[in-house]
Amino acid sequence: MNGPPRDPFAVDEDRALDALTLAWAAEYDEIWVHGGEWSARHKDAGDDDVITGSTPDELNRKIRADWSRREQGGQR
Repeated sequence: MNGPPRDPFAVDEDRALDALTLAWAAEYDEIWVHGGEWSARHKDAGDDDVITGSTPDELNRKIRADWSRREQGGQR
């Protein structure tokens, strides 16, 4: 094994961003991570309407809830 051991709980940000983008890019055209905060913006949302989470999984759950609300006609 080369280098120090990898933390098994560390998030591979690039892979997580790729997965979120693959799943949600059609509806959420901006997905990013900055300083440990994961964020997304729906394609029809205003600049201040950002969904955030502390992990990729939390962001995914919040995107799913936002998408569900939007699909039911409850846009903000």
